[in-house]
Amino acid sequence: MRVAVPFGKSKICTALVSKIHKNAPEAYEAKDIHQILDDIPLVTEKQLEHWSWIANYYMCSLGEVMRSALPSAFLLESETLVLRNEKFIDEKSLSDDEFLIVEALQHQSSLKIDKIGSILDRKRVLPILHQLLNKGAIQLHEELYEKYRPKLVKYVRLTEPYSRKEKLNDLLSSLSRSKKQRELVLSYFSLQASTKKPIKAKLLKEESGISDAVLKALIVKGVFEIYHLQVDRVSFENNKNKINQLNDYQNIAYTNINNLFKNKNVVLLHGITSSGKTEIYAKLIEEVLEKGKQVLYLLPEIALTTQLINRLQTYFGNQISVFHSKYSLNERVEVWQNVLKTNEKAQLILGARSAVFLPFDNLDLIIIDEEHETSYKQFDPAPRYHARDAAIVLANIHQARVLLGSATPSIESYFNVHEKKYGLVELNRRFGNVLLPEIELVDIKEAHRKKRMTGHFSERLLLLIQEALKEKEQVILFQNRRGFSPIVECSTCGVAPQCPNCDVSLTFHKFRSELRCHYCGYNRAMPQTCVACGNASLDTKGFGTEQIELELKDLFPDHSIGRMDLDTTRGKYGYEKIITAFQEQEIDILVGTQMLSKGLDFANVTLVGVLNADNMLNFPDFRAHEKSFHMLTQVSGRAGRDKKRGKVAIQTFNPYHQILQQVTTNDYKIMLKEQLDERYQYKYPPYNRLIKITLKHKDYIKVDAASKWLATSLHNSFGESILGPSSPAISRIRNQHIKTILIKLSKDHSLKNSKVIIQKIKNSFQSIVDFRPVRFNIDVDCY
Repeated sequence: MRVAVPFGKSKICTALVSKIHKNAPEAYEAKDIHQILDDIPLVTEKQLEHWSWIANYYMCSLGEVMRSALPSAFLLESETLVLRNEKFIDEKSLSDDEFLIVEALQHQSSLKIDKIGSILDRKRVLPILHQLLNKGAIQLHEELYEKYRPKLVKYVRLTEPYSRKEKLNDLLSSLSRSKKQRELVLSYFSLQASTKKPIKAKLLKEESGISDAVLKALIVKGVFEIYHLQVDRVSFENNKNKINQLNDYQNIAYTNINNLFKNKNVVLLHGITSSGKTEIYAKLIEEVLEKGKQVLYLLPEIALTTQLINRLQTYFGNQISVFHSKYSLNERVEVWQNVLKTNEKAQLILGARSAVFLPFDNLDLIIIDEEHETSYKQFDPAPRYHARDAAIVLANIHQARVLLGSATPSIESYFNVHEKKYGLVELNRRFGNVLLPEIELVDIKEAHRKKRMTGHFSERLLLLIQEALKEKEQVILFQNRRGFSPIVECSTCGVAPQCPNCDVSLTFHKFRSELRCHYCGYNRAMPQTCVACGNASLDTKGFGTEQIELELKDLFPDHSIGRMDLDTTRGKYGYEKIITAFQEQEIDILVGTQMLSKGLDFANVTLVGVLNADNMLNFPDFRAHEKSFHMLTQVSGRAGRDKKRGKVAIQTFNPYHQILQQVTTNDYKIMLKEQLDERYQYKYPPYNRLIKITLKHKDYIKVDAASKWLATSLHNSFGESILGPSSPAISRIRNQHIKTILIKLSKDHSLKNSKVIIQKIKNSFQSIVDFRPVRFNIDVDCY
């Protein structure tokens, strides 16, 4: 049950009661619970079991899991109200600011802290309130506020006397002189006859074209009465169509999946891009929903839910609920409550990683689409969980089945297939027998040398774009960096503007003419001269999606250019607007970052261009090559998904790189073998476990001393398994200096015992006075 508990002298917070017992704490006297907040528990016992596993496995507290899992509307916290002390009379002793507050309290019974801030036009008001308290001019009171507001829709009905047929003629004759009132009543009867449903006040006004005043007059006369019904903010129409017939290859895969589910709880579906995996998912979902059970469909990117809702809605109508962070606080509460009550409209839950925390009661199947995606991993704040692994444990608690789907499965999942932990089903034909796209590598090193580049476009890529546009086909261009240019540099002294809070250069955004830090959000206007030497010649280095968009507008002025990155999709419907416009062919060329590469389906796209493949390949990460293969294969898979074979042009300075060669031949097995050999040799996952400890503090000397002490302590317990302490590539973010230590644990080491040792060392670390202010974060399976 959810309860309100007192914290400190007066603060009230929300807590969950997970266990009731008679053992009173010995170290302190327990306070009474302030109040019980619900009649029915909001969290199930199976959820608590799942949360406990997450807390234990990812080495965080159960409270951190609760804060991450529950929509913030459920986490009520008291708000401080300032009240006037009626007995206070010595107003002459007050300063100007103090007098303003007391005067405001004479007109209002209570004021919130933020309201006082706006009255005084200053941020720090607590010192002033403290002085008023000492003088006895005010009192403080803590009050809990319910954040969730149900949506109520206003309906109209005839009052009881006029609902009888014999009274209707009397009513109409009594309104013979009031023409508009009579029209409104006739419109009501017309709507009642056509809809056979309760009539909304808004609909009645629209149909009749008559004002609010007329309706109010009829309510005063006792003809109509108003009542309210609670409705969900998001609901889908109940128009259901039959699922498309599966082709022979899909049918074989579908049968194999069901056969494997008899012996294995987790099955990996390795289906090449555009092989029709979604139709197989739909068939499996239909089977589960017919049994009256729940399905969780996880997606890595909110952009994908937009397109998938439209597809699944045609099959399952109003049985779908959607849960992700772009939904408002109230919308997420409604989905939570529908899942808890196992309502019909929450049979199929579509969501991003946070959907694993919902209160399922009747879960039978979890589908994890694009299971290789790193977006499933939560990095900050705690719990630093991986949604794929958390979903597999959730399925185990509910005795449900898990289907992992991907065109480029993660090496860890494929390794589990080899270890006989997961079943494997392969789907090697594209739907409609369309051939995989023709991929060619364009050597831009040679093109730069021969001066055959137009901006950031090679001759070959421009020719392919022109051909596609001529045929009225669409183009996707991929550049995994937003903004106009990542570096602005003075051509005289070479100084580049840096973020004052982070160790990174500021990215230039031309549309707003500003420099912005992509780590802390700091921004400032683009300077006209160099801040170091005053020279006016500033050059830009590198390029992002903004620069490509502007170049395309110059090269193809008669065509519509769109851009899809974090800057253009910030609003609630940001993704939807761009995807819909592209789907309806209002945009000819779409430039985007990695959100374009994930499972989107556009029938008219025949060309995909990758503007620079080398950035990803040369990233300092043991998964760089695997991620590059995934990304390039996935983005290539957006081309030629309908009838015509697609083309892909990948611009690179090194066309002979092994990963790029493997992408052109779609040789996943060779990539897998090479990567597994390398990881075995250098002791990386899936052969070893990685636990990363990150230390942060604004004082570099303090964090450096703390990291050396910690590394020595860990080295005494784990020996050569410790790497570090080291500074990451970006060693300061938001004015916090960062040091990392990596623990490589072989499969021989007991993970449970290792965590106990790490926890003991952490406790010792935090007991040292100098190290106590240093933030200590643990990330289990940090890749």
